[in-house]
Amino acid sequence: MRSTNTAFLSIAKRAERQDEEILKNTFVDFGSIFSAISSIDHQIVFGRRGTGKTHLFTVLRQKKTADGEIAIQLDMRNLGSAGGIYADPSLPLSLRATRLLIDVLTEIHASLLGQAIEHDGPINLGVAGTALDTLFDACRTVKVVGSVAVETTASTETIGRAEVGLGVSIATMGALSGGTSAATSEGEKASIKKSVTGYEIPRVNFGSVGGALRRVVETLPNRRLWILLDEWSEVPLDLQPYLADLLRRAVLPTKGITVKIAAIEQRSRLFIPESTVGNVGLELGADISAAINLDDYMVFDNDEQKAVAFFKALVLKHVQAASEPDNGMLRNERDLMSQGFTQVGAFEECVRACEGVPRDAIHILSHAAQRANENAISVLDIREAAQQWYYSSKDSAVAAHEQAKRLLLWIIDKVIKERQTKAFLLESRVKDNLIDFLYDERVIHILRKGMSAKDSPGKRFNVYGIDYGCYVDLVNTAKAPRGILDLGEDAAEFSATVPKTDFRSIRRCVLDLPDFYKEDTAQRSAVEASS
Repeated sequence: MRSTNTAFLSIAKRAERQDEEILKNTFVDFGSIFSAISSIDHQIVFGRRGTGKTHLFTVLRQKKTADGEIAIQLDMRNLGSAGGIYADPSLPLSLRATRLLIDVLTEIHASLLGQAIEHDGPINLGVAGTALDTLFDACRTVKVVGSVAVETTASTETIGRAEVGLGVSIATMGALSGGTSAATSEGEKASIKKSVTGYEIPRVNFGSVGGALRRVVETLPNRRLWILLDEWSEVPLDLQPYLADLLRRAVLPTKGITVKIAAIEQRSRLFIPESTVGNVGLELGADISAAINLDDYMVFDNDEQKAVAFFKALVLKHVQAASEPDNGMLRNERDLMSQGFTQVGAFEECVRACEGVPRDAIHILSHAAQRANENAISVLDIREAAQQWYYSSKDSAVAAHEQAKRLLLWIIDKVIKERQTKAFLLESRVKDNLIDFLYDERVIHILRKGMSAKDSPGKRFNVYGIDYGCYVDLVNTAKAPRGILDLGEDAAEFSATVPKTDFRSIRRCVLDLPDFYKEDTAQRSAVEASS
């Protein structure tokens, strides 16, 4: 196999499986993302799977540690227990969320203690030990719900003992001896028995936890603690707003603590309105900033040059990290293009096919490397690899959701086959669970947000692009997409690029979701009637 293809196959597909030094060396900043996330403000980082959230958090933790500050990265998939995470009708929602918060606080304590007891660790255990003990105690408060009974018993014991002895001894002098003995003892014994019937409920006193965290932070280097909560979306949706609310009350107010959360936007529920106790959760913009969305970057159709430049740097660093240190076969991006691909267009086709998701790009390159084997990767290799990756990962996930699959096929018919474009518009205010599901599964992608038009004053639209894998088999056929949007008389000006604002032919580009639901209901009714 060609050495470059071997290197493509060696790239790790997930950040948590890679050595941290390699993650540091392969990180590529884009759009000043790293500068934005390095602020001391509480922030949430949105991004679908494979966009680099874990990689970004790992590099941030490394940077803060190198600066002499304490940073903790928690994987929410590893926290909690089956009784608290999964639905248990015998447990109230608040109790499950409280248990999960205690797990988070306990993990923070364990991580800080681990860094304190390390040889030459950054935390002085002699200084921080008492504060860490206070934090541990604050996380372990329980309340017993039930009845308590106290039983007292008393008893008196009398012990008697008597002994009689007679002995005869005949000796030369003649003697007779004998003896008797008797003894009695008396004592009292009392006992108290306490019985409790009920069950223990963990309780978190926000004042105690906040005070303990403040004392801990005061003992840390630079008096700064970074808490990075990764894989937030793995927490069940019904628990997320309650856990977020508990964090808002117990952790976020503590001076010197910065909390960052990495989540998938369509799988997150950080806030719910509650009329009885007030709003529950974290309010975006007020309690926590949502300034970073990785899905808005690196899409080929947004900025072709920027996307290609980013992925060139990304792939080059990963190939160099996966190669032997003394190999030195790829010194720069020019070597990568000349040795790895038959033409620059083959790499650009890979960037177009991955739709701005780095993990998808790595998988497509891996499949293409296997197909090319001893040859450089061609455009045809990329297209076949992209189709293989689409059907092996994305299509199987969508197929499990029957109605979402029908919507995707309907979109392909309406957009690609009828209009011969690859994108459509939806009003920004439209919230649809099926659209969110397809977006989460990376078969449709947001190309642009908040567009306006002269013929629709007051309305804002999002541009959604259909995944490359949905139409790659139509490339070089009569039904291949000819542009991004169908703009009629404005096609010559706008079909090759995403329009910015104020175009006249927007109506023909808007996807009419009510039509789909009407057709879908009619089809299902017909099927049910025939059966």
